[in-house]
Amino acid sequence: MTSGTGACRVVAVESASQRRAFIELPYRLYADDPHFVPPLRRDEHRRFDPAHNPFLHHADMRLWLVLDGERVLGRIAAIDDRLHNEVHGERVTWFGFFEATNAAVARRLLEAVEAHAAQRGSTAVRGPVNPSLHEAAGLLVDGFDDDPYVLMSYNPRTYPAFIEGAGYGAVKDLFAWDMDVRAPLPERLTHIADRVRNRFGITIRPVNLKRFDEELEVLKVIYRAAWSDNWGFVPPTDAEIRQLAVDLKPVADPELVLFAEMNGEPVACAVAIPDVNQVLKRMRGNLLPFGVVHFLRRKAIVTRLRMLLVGVLPQARKLGLYPLLIAETKARAERRGYVRAEMGWTLEDNTLVNAGIEAAGGRRSKVYRLYEKPVG
Repeated sequence: MTSGTGACRVVAVESASQRRAFIELPYRLYADDPHFVPPLRRDEHRRFDPAHNPFLHHADMRLWLVLDGERVLGRIAAIDDRLHNEVHGERVTWFGFFEATNAAVARRLLEAVEAHAAQRGSTAVRGPVNPSLHEAAGLLVDGFDDDPYVLMSYNPRTYPAFIEGAGYGAVKDLFAWDMDVRAPLPERLTHIADRVRNRFGITIRPVNLKRFDEELEVLKVIYRAAWSDNWGFVPPTDAEIRQLAVDLKPVADPELVLFAEMNGEPVACAVAIPDVNQVLKRMRGNLLPFGVVHFLRRKAIVTRLRMLLVGVLPQARKLGLYPLLIAETKARAERRGYVRAEMGWTLEDNTLVNAGIEAAGGRRSKVYRLYEKPVG
């Protein structure tokens, strides 16, 4: 199927060869970008396969390319997440996996998504997400001079102007925070952490991977309850949580997946993961022939980590567990030789959490933006 006139045409992805072209485009566009981290091609193919991506069990994804002859100039996905619309009472189509060589290509791609959204009865197009807020979310609008951390997005400086030029406005900013693991925590924060630990009898323990299923059940409960009030949050399905946990298990550092317990009951968790992007950058998108060597050497390569989430059950939020979990994670990370960490993302209007990260020595280093445009 094609639409449009002129030399360039918008093509709906329907064949295996078109799917390959869709997946391969970033590897070509970013070939000379020093901060691009090529994902494993195997994993990228699996993201679009319902057999490997349980998100697609409750979401429909439609893909398009812009072609000039046989040369691919851009790509985009329209994502209709039935679960999101049900949870939030919205009719929103998301866009994601956006790449474009210029503003005209970007406009053609977004028009394809908008037409699709109108046909679906959606009232707005929102994005980018790849493919949801649980994975790489938002367009990078500030902080281009550093490699992205694991599960964070990356794009050229030109993309915000492309999106805004097509009539999209900002709907929410997401912050990422840089922290020097080796720098001492402010004395006030360590005092609060010690007081919370002693006053409420809080114990911190690392995950026990030998009890993987049981620990995953605990994590599910805390994660869903802790994030339930956040903007745009959709409780991930059991299958989604399990798939992410299985994917991260080979690279996880058990000493950095922590549970806080009070009277023997879990009330909070903190999950930090080694920045496997430092390894992926050397692998150049492939396990073979030499990528597997870098993977096996990952403990000698990785010096950064990402604080993926800090979750506290609603009934325990007034105890002051955030400073304790941050202090404990930082102390363990420093002992294990990590140098830098990224915390986030956090919502721009989550003032309490953002202030706490700043108080712990965090520096806002990147801003990712979600855009929206009415349709229909």
